[in-house]
Amino acid sequence: MLDKYAEVIVEVGLNLQEGQRLTISAEMNTAPLVRKVVEKAYQNGCPLVTVMWGDEQLRKIRHESAPRDSFAEIETWIPEGMLASAKAGSAFLSITGADPELLKGQDPELIGIELKTRAKHFKPMSEYITGGSVQWTVVCPPTPKWAAKVFPDLSMDEAETKLWDVMVKLCRLDYDDPVAIWREHLSSLQKRHHHLTEKQFDTIHFRGPGTDLKIGMPKNHLWAGGGDKTTNGVDFAPNIPTEEVFSMPHKDKVNGTVRATKPLNYFGNLIENFNLTFKDGCVVDFSAEKGEETLAKMLETDGNSRQLGEVAIVPHRSPISESGLIFFNTLYDENAACHLALGNAYPSTIKGGTEMSKEELAAAGANNSLIHVDFMIGSDEVDIDGIDAKGNITPIMRGGEWSFEV
Repeated sequence: MLDKYAEVIVEVGLNLQEGQRLTISAEMNTAPLVRKVVEKAYQNGCPLVTVMWGDEQLRKIRHESAPRDSFAEIETWIPEGMLASAKAGSAFLSITGADPELLKGQDPELIGIELKTRAKHFKPMSEYITGGSVQWTVVCPPTPKWAAKVFPDLSMDEAETKLWDVMVKLCRLDYDDPVAIWREHLSSLQKRHHHLTEKQFDTIHFRGPGTDLKIGMPKNHLWAGGGDKTTNGVDFAPNIPTEEVFSMPHKDKVNGTVRATKPLNYFGNLIENFNLTFKDGCVVDFSAEKGEETLAKMLETDGNSRQLGEVAIVPHRSPISESGLIFFNTLYDENAACHLALGNAYPSTIKGGTEMSKEELAAAGANNSLIHVDFMIGSDEVDIDGIDAKGNITPIMRGGEWSFEV
């Protein structure tokens, strides 16, 4: 199974090119998969794989023991080195399976300072990579503490085994040729996003329990999904698994209220049962049953963190949703439900966006922020309409399922 997983990551996720270097950021508790990916990369002609190891427990120790005035400290050579690696053409892979409650009980103020500092220093690298210069992929293999959160009634070992069994199906690794299955799946998503791009809806309207939200769309917006493409024409899949098609909202044209339908795990802090109210693109009111202080700190990250950077559509009958599980992991939960993202927009989701300056992107409606945080708003009770410039309404989803065939 690890061999199949590594093959899908290298050949579909990264589509690593012969002679291309690879940089991996990984938690130590994912080492078995990391080793398989490294082996597969070298077999595919990669000349050098560099692994940046992390240990989430060290982060917890910092919050428990470090001086309270030290959380704006960061080693700048790490983001600078990764940016240099990207500019040299390396592909990037993130492998993580974080404990959803790693920082439970820690000071939200210090968490906010740490995350803002990290976001500020890593932003140039992030912008370069997500701007289409190189391939990048994120995967989250099961880990013990994460599995224990998903299956709290089982022992940690039993929970991890069960989560692996589930993940194999969700990542389509239970086929003889998962690479071929993935390429077919990505092709189906691409047909969906081509259809939505052709429609050029002026507004996307979400309706459901606690949700009545109208999202204005920029002119010449592009829907994406089913993988991405670098500016050099190399196909890749940023997320494994993926079930979404997504685009860029106009940062100043979002109005109404939206209710989250799944918990948000924000760097080891859970935010649950929360609502956001938007006016002219900006969050003007919010509440949460759990983690409201963390939500407040996230919204205060910078001047644009209260605005949207992504709108994504996912059918309710996706494999992840049909598992019936809440994963407390954004990569999986966002692919179980329609979702939005607060913060930075992807330039590739507007025509010519990757060639625009920051000022041109802002004028076109793209949000620019230090954060990009996905939260889930979809369910089998959510309807979505596309509204054109003349006010004509076209169903996109009813009861959480697609209203059109491709």
